[in-house]
Amino acid sequence: MGILNVTPDSFSDGGINLNPKDAVKSAYKMLNAGAHIIDIGGESTRPGATSVSIEDEIKRVAPVIKELRKNKELYLSLDTSKPEVMKLGIELGINMINDVRALQNKGALNIFLKSQCDICLMHMQGSPKTMQAKPRYDDVVDEVISFLKKRINILLKNNISPERIVIDPGFGFGKTHEDNLILFQNIRKISQLKQHLLIGVSRKSMIKNIFGPNEDDIIQASAILAAVAVKNGANIIRVHDVDETKKAIQFLN
Repeated sequence: MGILNVTPDSFSDGGINLNPKDAVKSAYKMLNAGAHIIDIGGESTRPGATSVSIEDEIKRVAPVIKELRKNKELYLSLDTSKPEVMKLGIELGINMINDVRALQNKGALNIFLKSQCDICLMHMQGSPKTMQAKPRYDDVVDEVISFLKKRINILLKNNISPERIVIDPGFGFGKTHEDNLILFQNIRKISQLKQHLLIGVSRKSMIKNIFGPNEDDIIQASAILAAVAVKNGANIIRVHDVDETKKAIQFLN
């Protein structure tokens, strides 16, 4: 999954793809490098980020979705938690909703249930603005798994096929550095939920904390950890650097 942030303030690539033409070029660059999914986001969910209006988020993502959807073969994911944005994305032909709040916002579940698209349910403690203030768990792995089980069961009870459900433990979303490391060491345990498993650690602080601030080191380490995640049961890897990640996966797997 190639990350396409059409935002001014995302932690790694904010501002690069604000122009829809630039965003589309970036999407095809990732596809040509080997991406299978393009994940389009119009609101930053980095630590400390504030929410943007529905109108602004729609203005950012709609023209990009419309242009990319001209290619019927593409699998497009929309990274949003707002029901109104989800509804628009579904109408424009997205294939998956990628929701960091796991359809917990009022109205989001109903919007999804009326659709035919897939869903990625992510675990997050708190909200992007405050999630890294003082995250705390008694057992981070058990609590993340318990949350994801509950969200999965809600969809299954509403006759959503398991094949349409993806789960994401949410690295960096309300977790300390130690929490992230423990979760990473337990990817195989999380994969035992028997759902498609998405792992996103690309260029995140857990990598910078280990490997330092050098960008080349961060990119290479991100690719290696993505490959390790695949080896341990991940089905989808959400990344900024598609080519480097593809090479690392081919090498380690």
